[in-house]
Amino acid sequence: MIEPKKIVIIGGVAAGPKAAAKCRRLDQTAEITIVEKGYNFSYAGCGMPYYISGQVSNAYELMETATGEIRGAEYFKNVKAITALNRTEALTIDRENKKIRIKNLETETECDLEYDKLILGTGANPAVPPIEGIKLLNIHTLHSIEDCEALKNLIDTGAKNVVIVGGGLIGMEMAEAFRIKGLNVTIVEMLPHILTYLDFSMAKLVENHLKEKGCKILTSLKVVSFGHEDGSIKVSRVNLSDGSSIQADFVLVASGVRPNSFLAKEAGLEIGSYGGITVNEYMQTSDPNIYAAGDCVEYYNRQTKKNVFAPFGSTANRSARIAAINAMGGEAKFPGILITSICKLFDYNIGMTGLSEREAKKMGYDIVSSVCPAPDKPHFMQNSKPIIVKVIAEKSTGKLIGIQVIGLGDVSKRVDIMAMALTNEMTAFELANVDLAYAPPFSPAMDNIITAANVLENKRQGIMDGISVEEVYEKIENGEDIFLLDIRGDEEWEWRHLANSTHIPIGELRNRLDEIPKDKEIIAYCKISLRGYEAALILEANGFENVKVMDGGLLAWPYKYETGK
Repeated sequence: MIEPKKIVIIGGVAAGPKAAAKCRRLDQTAEITIVEKGYNFSYAGCGMPYYISGQVSNAYELMETATGEIRGAEYFKNVKAITALNRTEALTIDRENKKIRIKNLETETECDLEYDKLILGTGANPAVPPIEGIKLLNIHTLHSIEDCEALKNLIDTGAKNVVIVGGGLIGMEMAEAFRIKGLNVTIVEMLPHILTYLDFSMAKLVENHLKEKGCKILTSLKVVSFGHEDGSIKVSRVNLSDGSSIQADFVLVASGVRPNSFLAKEAGLEIGSYGGITVNEYMQTSDPNIYAAGDCVEYYNRQTKKNVFAPFGSTANRSARIAAINAMGGEAKFPGILITSICKLFDYNIGMTGLSEREAKKMGYDIVSSVCPAPDKPHFMQNSKPIIVKVIAEKSTGKLIGIQVIGLGDVSKRVDIMAMALTNEMTAFELANVDLAYAPPFSPAMDNIITAANVLENKRQGIMDGISVEEVYEKIENGEDIFLLDIRGDEEWEWRHLANSTHIPIGELRNRLDEIPKDKEIIAYCKISLRGYEAALILEANGFENVKVMDGGLLAWPYKYETGK
Protein backbone atom coordinates (compact mmCIF):
# COMPACT_ATOMS: atom_id res chain seq x y z
CA MET A 1 0.00 0.00 0.00
CA ILE A 2 1.35 3.43 -0.98
CA GLU A 3 1.78 5.75 1.97
CA PRO A 4 -0.11 9.06 1.58
CA LYS A 5 2.10 12.02 0.82
CA LYS A 6 2.74 14.28 3.81
CA ILE A 7 2.46 17.98 2.96
CA VAL A 8 3.18 20.55 5.66
CA ILE A 9 2.50 24.24 5.05
CA ILE A 10 3.81 26.93 7.39
CA GLY A 11 1.65 30.06 7.26
CA GLY A 12 -2.13 30.22 7.23
CA VAL A 13 -3.15 33.63 5.92
CA ALA A 14 -2.78 33.99 2.12
CA ALA A 15 -0.26 31.79 0.31
CA GLY A 16 -0.53 28.91 2.79
CA PRO A 17 -4.27 28.21 2.51
CA LYS A 18 -4.16 28.69 -1.27
CA ALA A 19 -1.35 26.13 -1.55
CA ALA A 20 -3.16 23.74 0.80
CA ALA A 21 -6.40 23.92 -1.20
CA LYS A 22 -4.58 23.25 -4.49
CA CYS A 23 -2.66 20.33 -2.96
CA ARG A 24 -5.94 18.78 -1.85
CA ARG A 25 -7.49 19.18 -5.29
CA LEU A 26 -4.51 17.43 -6.82
CA ASP A 27 -4.43 14.56 -4.31
CA GLN A 28 -7.42 13.44 -2.27
CA THR A 29 -5.32 11.07 -0.14
CA ALA A 30 -2.47 13.37 0.93
CA GLU A 31 -2.03 14.31 4.58
CA ILE A 32 -2.04 18.11 4.51
CA THR A 33 -1.32 20.24 7.57
CA ILE A 34 -1.30 24.04 7.91
CA VAL A 35 0.67 25.53 10.79
CA GLU A 36 -0.32 29.09 11.72
CA LYS A 37 1.12 31.11 14.59
CA GLY A 38 -1.87 33.46 14.78
CA TYR A 39 -5.46 32.72 15.68
CA ASN A 40 -7.17 33.40 12.35
CA PHE A 41 -6.79 31.60 9.04
CA SER A 42 -7.15 32.78 5.48
CA TYR A 43 -8.42 36.31 6.05
CA ALA A 44 -8.46 39.08 3.46
CA GLY A 45 -5.70 41.33 4.80
CA CYS A 46 -6.23 43.82 1.98
CA GLY A 47 -9.76 44.35 3.26
CA MET A 48 -8.71 45.54 6.72
CA PRO A 49 -8.81 49.29 5.95
CA TYR A 50 -12.41 48.86 4.79
CA TYR A 51 -13.34 47.10 8.02
CA ILE A 52 -11.88 49.98 10.03
CA SER A 53 -13.74 52.56 7.92
CA GLY A 54 -17.02 50.68 8.33
CA GLN A 55 -17.39 49.74 4.68
CA VAL A 56 -17.05 46.12 5.83
CA SER A 57 -19.44 45.64 8.73
CA ASN A 58 -17.52 43.07 10.79
CA ALA A 59 -14.22 41.22 10.80
CA TYR A 60 -15.85 37.87 10.11
CA GLU A 61 -16.63 39.00 6.57
CA LEU A 62 -12.87 39.10 5.92
CA MET A 63 -12.63 35.43 6.93
CA GLU A 64 -15.71 34.09 5.19
CA THR A 65 -16.11 32.17 1.98
CA ALA A 66 -18.49 33.52 -0.66
CA THR A 67 -21.18 31.29 0.89
CA GLY A 68 -20.66 32.70 4.38
CA GLU A 69 -18.59 29.95 6.00
CA ILE A 70 -15.76 31.02 8.31
CA ARG A 71 -12.44 29.65 7.12
CA GLY A 72 -11.41 28.28 10.50
CA ALA A 73 -9.97 24.96 11.64
CA GLU A 74 -13.34 23.20 11.42
CA TYR A 75 -13.90 24.48 7.88
CA PHE A 76 -10.54 23.15 6.69
CA LYS A 77 -11.18 19.84 8.44
CA ASN A 78 -14.73 19.24 7.22
CA VAL A 79 -14.65 20.80 3.75
CA LYS A 80 -11.03 20.33 2.70
CA ALA A 81 -9.89 17.39 4.87
CA ILE A 82 -6.94 19.57 5.89
CA THR A 83 -5.57 19.78 9.42
CA ALA A 84 -5.27 23.46 10.32
CA LEU A 85 -3.35 24.22 13.51
CA ASN A 86 -3.76 27.78 14.76
CA ARG A 87 -1.84 29.35 17.65
CA THR A 88 0.94 26.96 16.65
CA GLU A 89 4.45 28.18 15.99
CA ALA A 90 6.95 26.46 13.72
CA LEU A 91 10.21 26.58 15.68
CA THR A 92 12.75 24.83 13.47
CA ILE A 93 13.09 22.96 10.20
CA ASP A 94 15.11 19.73 10.25
CA ARG A 95 15.90 19.40 6.56
CA GLU A 96 17.97 16.23 6.92
CA ASN A 97 15.17 14.30 8.63
CA LYS A 98 12.39 16.19 6.86
CA LYS A 99 10.46 17.32 9.88
CA ILE A 100 9.57 20.55 11.66
CA ARG A 101 9.39 21.27 15.34
CA ILE A 102 6.16 22.98 16.36
CA LYS A 103 4.87 24.52 19.59
CA ASN A 104 1.27 24.93 20.69
CA LEU A 105 1.19 28.47 22.05
CA GLU A 106 -1.84 27.75 24.24
CA THR A 107 -0.49 24.62 25.99
CA GLU A 108 3.25 25.30 25.54
CA THR A 109 3.67 21.69 24.32
CA GLU A 110 6.03 20.79 21.49
CA CYS A 111 6.15 18.00 18.95
CA ASP A 112 7.51 17.14 15.50
CA LEU A 113 5.69 17.07 12.16
CA GLU A 114 7.15 14.96 9.38
CA TYR A 115 6.87 16.06 5.77
CA ASP A 116 7.57 14.80 2.31
CA LYS A 117 7.22 18.29 0.91
CA LEU A 118 7.21 21.53 2.86
CA ILE A 119 5.70 24.81 1.64
CA LEU A 120 6.66 28.06 3.35
CA GLY A 121 4.06 30.81 3.30
CA THR A 122 5.28 32.76 6.29
CA GLY A 123 4.42 36.16 4.82
CA ALA A 124 5.96 39.44 5.92
CA ASN A 125 6.24 41.49 9.10
CA PRO A 126 5.72 45.24 9.51
CA ALA A 127 8.92 47.25 9.12
CA VAL A 128 9.13 49.20 12.37
CA PRO A 129 11.88 51.84 12.26
CA PRO A 130 14.07 52.29 15.36
CA ILE A 131 12.68 55.70 16.27
CA GLU A 132 13.00 57.05 19.79
CA GLY A 133 9.76 56.40 21.67
CA ILE A 134 8.54 53.67 19.30
CA LYS A 135 7.53 51.50 22.29
CA LEU A 136 5.02 54.04 23.64
CA LEU A 137 1.41 52.92 23.85
CA ASN A 138 -0.98 53.76 21.00
CA ILE A 139 1.70 53.35 18.33
CA HIS A 140 0.40 50.66 16.01
CA THR A 141 1.01 48.78 12.79
CA LEU A 142 -1.66 47.12 10.64
CA HIS A 143 -0.92 43.48 10.02
CA SER A 144 -3.63 41.34 11.58
CA ILE A 145 -7.27 41.25 12.61
CA GLU A 146 -6.09 41.97 16.16
CA ASP A 147 -4.41 45.16 14.89
CA CYS A 148 -7.71 46.15 13.28
CA GLU A 149 -9.60 45.71 16.52
CA ALA A 150 -7.05 47.77 18.45
CA LEU A 151 -7.35 50.65 15.98
CA LYS A 152 -11.14 50.46 15.96
CA ASN A 153 -11.14 50.58 19.75
CA LEU A 154 -9.08 53.79 19.73
CA ILE A 155 -11.54 55.40 17.33
CA ASP A 156 -14.57 54.19 19.28
CA THR A 157 -13.16 55.56 22.55
CA GLY A 158 -12.73 59.09 21.24
CA ALA A 159 -9.35 59.37 19.51
CA LYS A 160 -9.40 62.28 17.05
CA ASN A 161 -5.85 62.94 15.86
CA VAL A 162 -3.84 60.31 14.05
CA VAL A 163 -0.42 60.56 12.46
CA ILE A 164 0.45 58.06 9.72
CA VAL A 165 4.16 57.43 9.25
CA GLY A 166 4.69 56.39 5.64
CA GLY A 167 3.05 57.32 2.36
CA GLY A 168 2.71 53.89 0.74
CA LEU A 169 -0.40 51.93 -0.15
CA ILE A 170 -1.37 50.85 3.37
CA GLY A 171 -0.81 54.31 4.81
CA MET A 172 -2.91 55.97 2.12
CA GLU A 173 -5.77 53.47 2.33
CA MET A 174 -5.78 53.95 6.10
CA ALA A 175 -5.81 57.73 5.64
CA GLU A 176 -9.08 57.34 3.77
CA ALA A 177 -10.45 54.99 6.44
CA PHE A 178 -9.60 57.38 9.27
CA ARG A 179 -11.08 60.39 7.45
CA ILE A 180 -14.31 58.45 6.85
CA LYS A 181 -14.45 57.93 10.62
CA GLY A 182 -14.02 61.68 11.16
CA LEU A 183 -10.41 61.76 12.37
CA ASN A 184 -7.85 64.47 11.75
CA VAL A 185 -5.20 62.79 9.61
CA THR A 186 -1.58 63.83 9.11
CA ILE A 187 0.67 61.82 6.79
CA VAL A 188 4.45 62.05 7.17
CA GLU A 189 6.58 60.77 4.26
CA MET A 190 10.36 61.10 4.25
CA LEU A 191 10.57 61.03 0.43
CA PRO A 192 9.51 63.91 -1.87
CA HIS A 193 6.05 62.45 -2.51
CA ILE A 194 3.65 59.71 -1.45
CA LEU A 195 3.05 56.53 -3.49
CA THR A 196 6.64 56.42 -4.68
CA TYR A 197 5.90 53.92 -7.44
CA LEU A 198 4.29 56.87 -9.25
CA ASP A 199 6.25 59.63 -10.93
CA PHE A 200 6.35 62.99 -9.17
CA SER A 201 3.62 64.93 -10.97
CA MET A 202 1.17 62.01 -10.93
CA ALA A 203 1.73 61.49 -7.20
CA LYS A 204 1.28 65.21 -6.56
CA LEU A 205 -2.13 65.13 -8.25
CA VAL A 206 -3.12 62.34 -5.86
CA GLU A 207 -1.78 64.39 -2.95
CA ASN A 208 -3.91 67.34 -4.06
CA HIS A 209 -7.00 65.12 -3.97
CA LEU A 210 -6.17 63.83 -0.50
CA LYS A 211 -5.70 67.39 0.73
CA GLU A 212 -9.11 68.32 -0.69
CA LYS A 213 -10.51 65.48 1.43
CA GLY A 214 -8.98 66.91 4.57
CA CYS A 215 -5.68 65.04 4.89
CA LYS A 216 -2.56 66.94 5.85
CA ILE A 217 0.48 65.68 3.94
CA LEU A 218 4.07 66.42 4.96
CA THR A 219 6.74 65.19 2.55
CA SER A 220 10.55 65.28 2.67
CA LEU A 221 10.37 65.09 6.46
CA LYS A 222 11.46 62.38 8.89
CA VAL A 223 9.99 61.39 12.22
CA VAL A 224 12.84 61.78 14.73
CA SER A 225 11.00 60.77 17.89
CA PHE A 226 7.64 60.09 19.51
CA GLY A 227 6.81 62.18 22.57
CA HIS A 228 4.52 61.77 25.57
CA GLU A 229 3.23 63.82 28.47
CA ASP A 230 4.97 63.64 31.83
CA GLY A 231 3.84 60.59 33.73
CA SER A 232 2.16 59.00 30.70
CA ILE A 233 3.28 56.03 28.64
CA LYS A 234 1.00 56.91 25.72
CA VAL A 235 2.17 58.77 22.63
CA SER A 236 0.93 62.37 22.44
CA ARG A 237 3.08 63.98 19.75
CA VAL A 238 5.27 63.18 16.77
CA ASN A 239 8.49 65.19 16.45
CA LEU A 240 9.81 65.90 12.96
CA SER A 241 13.20 66.60 11.41
CA ASP A 242 12.37 70.28 10.80
CA GLY A 243 11.89 70.87 14.52
CA SER A 244 8.09 70.87 14.42
CA SER A 245 5.78 68.47 16.20
CA ILE A 246 2.27 67.11 15.59
CA GLN A 247 -0.34 66.30 18.21
CA ALA A 248 -1.31 62.63 18.09
CA ASP A 249 -3.84 60.55 20.00
CA PHE A 250 -2.33 57.56 18.24
CA VAL A 251 0.14 56.73 15.48
CA LEU A 252 -0.01 54.24 12.63
CA VAL A 253 3.43 53.17 11.45
CA ALA A 254 2.96 52.22 7.79
CA SER A 255 6.55 52.21 6.59
CA GLY A 256 6.32 48.96 4.66
CA VAL A 257 6.93 45.31 5.44
CA ARG A 258 9.87 42.93 5.41
CA PRO A 259 9.80 39.26 4.38
CA ASN A 260 9.39 36.86 7.29
CA SER A 261 12.23 34.54 6.30
CA PHE A 262 13.79 33.90 9.72
CA LEU A 263 12.77 30.23 9.84
CA ALA A 264 14.09 29.62 6.33
CA LYS A 265 17.35 31.40 7.08
CA GLU A 266 17.86 29.41 10.28
CA ALA A 267 17.34 26.23 8.27
CA GLY A 268 20.11 27.26 5.88
CA LEU A 269 17.93 28.05 2.88
CA GLU A 270 19.21 30.64 0.41
CA ILE A 271 18.06 34.20 1.17
CA GLY A 272 18.09 37.06 -1.35
CA SER A 273 19.33 40.62 -1.13
CA TYR A 274 15.95 41.94 0.09
CA GLY A 275 15.81 39.36 2.87
CA GLY A 276 13.26 37.17 1.09
CA ILE A 277 13.55 33.47 0.36
CA THR A 278 15.20 32.70 -2.97
CA VAL A 279 13.15 30.43 -5.24
CA ASN A 280 13.45 29.20 -8.81
CA GLU A 281 10.74 29.33 -11.46
CA TYR A 282 9.05 26.32 -9.83
CA MET A 283 8.81 28.22 -6.50
CA GLN A 284 11.35 25.75 -5.16
CA THR A 285 13.89 26.87 -2.58
CA SER A 286 17.54 25.82 -2.42
CA ASP A 287 16.22 22.61 -0.81
CA PRO A 288 14.39 20.57 -3.48
CA ASN A 289 11.85 19.33 -0.91
CA ILE A 290 10.91 22.82 0.28
CA TYR A 291 8.85 25.36 -1.67
CA ALA A 292 7.94 28.92 -0.77
CA ALA A 293 5.35 31.47 -1.91
CA GLY A 294 3.80 34.76 -0.91
CA ASP A 295 5.32 37.72 0.88
CA CYS A 296 8.26 35.75 2.31
CA VAL A 297 9.67 35.29 -1.21
CA GLU A 298 11.67 37.39 -3.67
CA TYR A 299 10.19 37.28 -7.18
CA TYR A 300 11.77 37.53 -10.59
CA ASN A 301 10.92 40.84 -12.26
CA ARG A 302 10.24 40.24 -15.95
CA GLN A 303 11.46 43.70 -16.92
CA THR A 304 14.52 44.29 -14.78
CA LYS A 305 15.56 40.60 -14.97
CA LYS A 306 16.36 40.80 -11.25
CA ASN A 307 14.68 39.57 -8.10
CA VAL A 308 12.45 42.02 -6.23
CA PHE A 309 10.37 42.06 -3.07
CA ALA A 310 6.74 42.69 -4.01
CA PRO A 311 4.24 41.89 -1.23
CA PHE A 312 0.90 41.72 -3.05
CA GLY A 313 -2.03 39.44 -2.27
CA SER A 314 -2.59 38.60 -5.92
CA THR A 315 1.03 37.52 -6.35
CA ALA A 316 0.87 35.44 -3.17
CA ASN A 317 -2.12 33.48 -4.44
CA ARG A 318 -0.72 32.89 -7.93
CA SER A 319 2.70 31.81 -6.70
CA ALA A 320 1.16 29.55 -4.04
CA ARG A 321 -0.77 27.69 -6.70
CA ILE A 322 2.44 27.06 -8.66
CA ALA A 323 4.26 25.92 -5.51
CA ALA A 324 1.47 23.46 -4.73
CA ILE A 325 1.42 21.98 -8.23
CA ASN A 326 5.15 21.29 -8.10
CA ALA A 327 5.11 20.05 -4.50
CA MET A 328 2.54 17.47 -5.58
CA GLY A 329 4.75 16.23 -8.41
CA GLY A 330 3.53 18.41 -11.26
CA GLU A 331 5.53 20.81 -13.40
CA ALA A 332 4.42 24.41 -13.58
CA LYS A 333 6.53 27.53 -13.96
CA PHE A 334 5.96 30.93 -12.39
CA PRO A 335 7.16 33.40 -15.06
CA GLY A 336 7.74 36.34 -12.75
CA ILE A 337 5.97 39.60 -12.13
CA LEU A 338 5.67 43.13 -13.51
CA ILE A 339 4.61 44.74 -10.19
CA THR A 340 1.02 45.73 -10.91
CA SER A 341 -0.97 47.57 -8.28
CA ILE A 342 -4.16 49.52 -7.85
CA CYS A 343 -5.91 51.35 -5.03
CA LYS A 344 -8.85 53.63 -4.36
CA LEU A 345 -8.37 56.78 -2.32
CA PHE A 346 -11.63 58.65 -1.73
CA ASP A 347 -12.91 59.48 -5.24
CA TYR A 348 -9.59 58.78 -6.94
CA ASN A 349 -8.52 55.49 -8.49
CA ILE A 350 -4.78 54.92 -8.86
CA GLY A 351 -3.17 52.09 -10.82
CA MET A 352 0.16 51.22 -12.39
CA THR A 353 2.16 48.41 -13.89
CA GLY A 354 5.72 48.10 -15.12
CA LEU A 355 8.41 50.71 -14.58
CA SER A 356 7.94 54.36 -13.75
CA GLU A 357 9.77 56.99 -15.78
CA ARG A 358 12.12 57.51 -12.84
CA GLU A 359 12.92 53.80 -12.57
CA ALA A 360 13.38 53.39 -16.32
CA LYS A 361 15.86 56.27 -16.49
CA LYS A 362 17.74 54.84 -13.52
CA MET A 363 18.09 51.60 -15.46
CA GLY A 364 19.57 53.48 -18.39
CA TYR A 365 16.59 53.54 -20.73
CA ASP A 366 16.28 56.40 -23.20
CA ILE A 367 12.55 56.85 -22.74
CA VAL A 368 9.63 58.72 -24.19
CA SER A 369 6.33 59.20 -22.38
CA SER A 370 2.89 60.60 -23.00
CA VAL A 371 0.41 62.06 -20.50
CA CYS A 372 -3.18 62.08 -21.69
CA PRO A 373 -6.16 63.26 -19.62
CA ALA A 374 -9.62 62.46 -20.98
CA PRO A 375 -13.00 61.09 -19.88
CA ASP A 376 -13.06 57.31 -19.44
CA LYS A 377 -16.23 57.24 -21.57
CA PRO A 378 -17.52 59.61 -24.26
CA HIS A 379 -18.22 63.08 -22.87
CA PHE A 380 -21.91 62.78 -23.73
CA MET A 381 -22.37 59.85 -21.31
CA GLN A 382 -23.60 61.09 -17.94
CA ASN A 383 -21.37 58.69 -15.98
CA SER A 384 -18.14 59.59 -17.79
CA LYS A 385 -15.34 60.60 -15.44
CA PRO A 386 -11.84 61.97 -16.09
CA ILE A 387 -8.69 59.89 -15.89
CA ILE A 388 -5.06 60.68 -16.68
CA VAL A 389 -3.02 58.03 -18.49
CA LYS A 390 0.76 58.13 -18.54
CA VAL A 391 2.44 55.64 -20.86
CA ILE A 392 6.21 55.09 -20.94
CA ALA A 393 8.21 53.39 -23.69
CA GLU A 394 11.73 52.96 -24.99
CA LYS A 395 12.41 55.80 -27.43
CA SER A 396 14.38 53.89 -30.05
CA THR A 397 12.03 50.92 -30.40
CA GLY A 398 8.70 52.02 -28.96
CA LYS A 399 8.75 48.98 -26.66
CA LEU A 400 6.36 49.61 -23.80
CA ILE A 401 7.85 49.97 -20.32
CA GLY A 402 5.04 51.05 -17.98
CA ILE A 403 1.82 52.87 -17.30
CA GLN A 404 0.31 55.00 -14.53
CA VAL A 405 -3.39 55.85 -14.50
CA ILE A 406 -5.14 58.09 -11.97
CA GLY A 407 -8.49 59.82 -11.77
CA LEU A 408 -12.17 59.53 -10.99
CA GLY A 409 -12.96 57.06 -13.77
CA ASP A 410 -12.14 53.48 -14.75
CA VAL A 411 -8.44 52.94 -14.11
CA SER A 412 -8.35 49.15 -13.77
CA LYS A 413 -9.24 48.42 -17.39
CA ARG A 414 -6.31 50.45 -18.73
CA VAL A 415 -3.82 49.05 -16.24
CA ASP A 416 -4.86 45.47 -17.00
CA ILE A 417 -4.58 46.06 -20.75
CA MET A 418 -1.06 47.36 -20.24
CA ALA A 419 -0.15 44.40 -18.03
CA MET A 420 -1.05 42.11 -20.92
CA ALA A 421 0.88 44.33 -23.35
CA LEU A 422 4.00 44.28 -21.16
CA THR A 423 3.70 40.52 -20.68
CA ASN A 424 3.79 40.14 -24.45
CA GLU A 425 6.53 42.78 -24.89
CA MET A 426 4.44 44.92 -27.22
CA THR A 427 5.33 48.28 -28.72
CA ALA A 428 3.27 51.45 -28.46
CA PHE A 429 2.32 51.12 -32.13
CA GLU A 430 1.07 47.58 -31.57
CA LEU A 431 -0.91 48.66 -28.50
CA ALA A 432 -2.47 51.53 -30.44
CA ASN A 433 -3.85 49.04 -32.93
CA VAL A 434 -5.25 46.41 -30.57
CA ASP A 435 -8.89 45.63 -31.34
CA LEU A 436 -10.46 46.71 -28.05
CA ALA A 437 -14.20 46.54 -27.41
CA TYR A 438 -16.13 49.78 -27.85
CA ALA A 439 -19.57 51.05 -26.93
CA PRO A 440 -20.33 54.43 -25.28
CA PRO A 441 -21.25 52.94 -21.87
CA PHE A 442 -17.76 51.42 -21.63
CA SER A 443 -15.16 53.61 -23.33
CA PRO A 444 -14.46 56.19 -26.05
CA ALA A 445 -14.20 54.95 -29.62
CA MET A 446 -10.45 55.49 -29.30
CA ASP A 447 -9.83 54.17 -25.82
CA ASN A 448 -7.74 56.33 -23.49
CA ILE A 449 -4.85 53.89 -23.58
CA ILE A 450 -4.88 53.82 -27.39
CA THR A 451 -4.84 57.61 -27.51
CA ALA A 452 -1.92 57.68 -25.07
CA ALA A 453 -0.04 55.18 -27.24
CA ASN A 454 -0.68 57.27 -30.35
CA VAL A 455 0.52 60.45 -28.63
CA LEU A 456 3.63 58.59 -27.52
CA GLU A 457 4.26 57.48 -31.11
CA ASN A 458 3.83 61.08 -32.34
CA LYS A 459 6.48 62.17 -29.85
CA ARG A 460 8.77 59.27 -30.66
CA GLN A 461 8.64 60.04 -34.37
CA GLY A 462 9.18 63.77 -33.88
CA ILE A 463 5.70 64.78 -35.01
CA MET A 464 5.04 66.34 -31.61
CA ASP A 465 7.58 67.94 -29.30
CA GLY A 466 6.28 67.50 -25.75
CA ILE A 467 7.49 68.90 -22.47
CA SER A 468 6.47 67.60 -19.05
CA VAL A 469 4.69 69.70 -16.45
CA GLU A 470 7.72 69.24 -14.17
CA GLU A 471 10.00 70.73 -16.81
CA VAL A 472 7.64 73.66 -17.43
CA TYR A 473 7.42 74.34 -13.70
CA GLU A 474 11.21 74.24 -13.40
CA LYS A 475 11.57 76.73 -16.25
CA ILE A 476 9.09 79.08 -14.58
CA GLU A 477 10.80 78.76 -11.20
CA ASN A 478 14.21 79.41 -12.78
CA GLY A 479 12.91 82.55 -14.48
CA GLU A 480 13.62 81.32 -18.02
CA ASP A 481 12.40 83.54 -20.83
CA ILE A 482 9.67 81.29 -22.23
CA PHE A 483 6.36 82.13 -23.92
CA LEU A 484 3.42 80.27 -22.36
CA LEU A 485 0.55 80.09 -24.84
CA ASP A 486 -2.91 79.24 -23.51
CA ILE A 487 -5.22 78.55 -26.43
CA ARG A 488 -8.46 77.75 -24.57
CA GLY A 489 -11.69 79.70 -24.59
CA ASP A 490 -12.40 82.77 -22.44
CA GLU A 491 -14.36 80.98 -19.72
CA GLU A 492 -11.71 78.28 -19.42
CA TRP A 493 -9.03 80.94 -19.09
CA GLU A 494 -10.88 82.72 -16.30
CA TRP A 495 -11.42 79.43 -14.46
CA ARG A 496 -7.65 78.79 -14.15
CA HIS A 497 -4.45 79.39 -16.06
CA LEU A 498 -0.71 79.50 -15.57
CA ALA A 499 0.83 82.73 -14.34
CA ASN A 500 2.44 84.95 -17.01
CA SER A 501 0.84 83.05 -19.87
CA THR A 502 -0.65 84.65 -22.98
CA HIS A 503 -4.25 83.84 -23.85
CA ILE A 504 -5.08 83.40 -27.56
CA PRO A 505 -8.06 81.07 -28.26
CA ILE A 506 -7.33 78.41 -30.87
CA GLY A 507 -9.96 79.88 -33.21
CA GLU A 508 -8.12 83.22 -33.26
CA LEU A 509 -4.56 81.90 -33.45
CA ARG A 510 -4.05 82.09 -37.23
CA ASN A 511 -5.06 85.77 -37.20
CA ARG A 512 -2.88 86.72 -34.23
CA LEU A 513 0.45 85.13 -35.10
CA ASP A 514 2.13 88.52 -34.96
CA GLU A 515 1.56 88.57 -31.19
CA ILE A 516 3.81 85.55 -30.71
CA PRO A 517 7.61 85.97 -30.61
CA LYS A 518 9.73 83.80 -32.89
CA ASP A 519 12.87 84.19 -30.79
CA LYS A 520 11.52 82.46 -27.66
CA GLU A 521 10.68 78.92 -26.67
CA ILE A 522 6.90 78.62 -27.02
CA ILE A 523 4.99 76.19 -24.80
CA ALA A 524 1.40 75.68 -25.86
CA TYR A 525 -1.22 74.21 -23.58
CA CYS A 526 -4.96 73.79 -23.10
CA LYS A 527 -7.05 71.66 -20.77
CA ILE A 528 -5.61 68.34 -21.96
CA SER A 529 -3.18 69.66 -24.64
CA LEU A 530 -5.03 68.30 -27.68
CA ARG A 531 -5.67 71.90 -28.76
CA GLY A 532 -2.14 72.66 -27.61
CA TYR A 533 -0.89 70.10 -30.14
CA GLU A 534 -3.04 71.64 -32.88
CA ALA A 535 -1.70 75.09 -32.01
CA ALA A 536 1.87 73.79 -32.22
CA LEU A 537 1.21 72.42 -35.72
CA ILE A 538 -0.21 75.80 -36.82
CA LEU A 539 2.80 77.66 -35.44
CA GLU A 540 5.31 75.29 -36.99
CA ALA A 541 3.57 75.61 -40.36
CA ASN A 542 4.05 79.37 -40.07
CA GLY A 543 7.76 79.32 -39.40
CA PHE A 544 7.94 79.04 -35.62
CA GLU A 545 10.81 76.68 -34.87
CA ASN A 546 10.91 76.23 -31.09
CA VAL A 547 7.41 75.08 -30.14
CA LYS A 548 6.55 72.52 -27.47
CA VAL A 549 3.30 71.10 -26.14
CA MET A 550 2.83 70.75 -22.38
CA ASP A 551 2.08 67.08 -21.74
CA GLY A 552 -1.37 66.56 -20.29
CA GLY A 553 -2.30 70.24 -20.23
CA LEU A 554 -3.78 71.87 -17.15
CA LEU A 555 -5.44 68.66 -15.93
CA ALA A 556 -1.97 67.21 -15.42
CA TRP A 557 -0.62 70.36 -13.74
CA PRO A 558 -0.20 69.68 -9.97
CA TYR A 559 1.10 73.12 -8.99
CA LYS A 560 -0.56 76.48 -8.28
CA TYR A 561 -2.83 78.22 -10.79
CA GLU A 562 -3.90 81.77 -11.49
CA THR A 563 -7.65 82.53 -11.73
CA GLY A 564 -9.70 85.36 -13.20
CA LYS A 565 -8.91 87.69 -16.08
